[in-house]
Amino acid sequence: MTSSPRPAPRRSDSAEPRLALVLGAGGARGLSHIAVLEALDELGVRPGLIVGCSIGAIIGAAYAAGLSGTDLREHVALTFRDRARVIARLLDARVGKFTDLMRGLGNPVLIDGERLLDLFWPQAVPDRFEELQSPFAAIATDYHLHAEVSLTSGPLTPAVAASLAIPGLVRPVVLGGRVLIDGGAINPLPYDRLLAPGRIVMAVDTSAPATISDTRVPEPLEAMVGVSQILTRTIVQRMIERHPPDILIRAGIDGYGGLDFFRARAILDASEPLKDEVKRRLSQALERQG
Repeated sequence: MTSSPRPAPRRSDSAEPRLALVLGAGGARGLSHIAVLEALDELGVRPGLIVGCSIGAIIGAAYAAGLSGTDLREHVALTFRDRARVIARLLDARVGKFTDLMRGLGNPVLIDGERLLDLFWPQAVPDRFEELQSPFAAIATDYHLHAEVSLTSGPLTPAVAASLAIPGLVRPVVLGGRVLIDGGAINPLPYDRLLAPGRIVMAVDTSAPATISDTRVPEPLEAMVGVSQILTRTIVQRMIERHPPDILIRAGIDGYGGLDFFRARAILDASEPLKDEVKRRLSQALERQG
């Protein structure tokens, strides 16, 4: 990943109320986060803090780097327009080889998350947290301690790679002496520690609701991601029932799965109506605080 040629200083937002934006896990469904960012841009509101988990960490880091929601929409649409190029990049990011499977060694589809980000992130995303324009945290899970880990400083790429390291699909990241995996395993919508007087916490949930029951048996990779989606939805629902955020935006678009990245343009188009909801609810929250 290439550093931005002119790193901008981090913005500080000392005025209250301070907006904390939380972007949750959800695979390809998380591309709908972009519509939320566009709504904030159109309102002229910049979060004082951005927190992301998994796909939310990928998008959140890019937004914290100073890219607009429109920049990200254009980048995603362009990236996933060329299916052959995307597949070639995914193959290039693999850790294992198919010959390893025949020899009983390793996982031939396992992906190196850091290489994946280098291949797909916009070039303007810098190398370190300290070069971001807005404060940002990526949420991961300590595999051995079963604990949530908030990553806020140092190298950016391994931190976000850890946040998206779905077991069996993306390789775990060893960082700071800890083995880190997907933050969605423990807190897929990490807003709970941010709730505080004088702060507006807007959490964007892209987890997948249950679909109509049928007898179709999922493919192995689909099932692996599907289990992660079920876990994500279950945890999020319990969190919201216990203590909801100040603003909850259900951004996951029905009819799309966690692996539907090649339907990126359709997901982006379908999430367009979210913008009005975001503007209305955030404007109301600001007025109440104000």
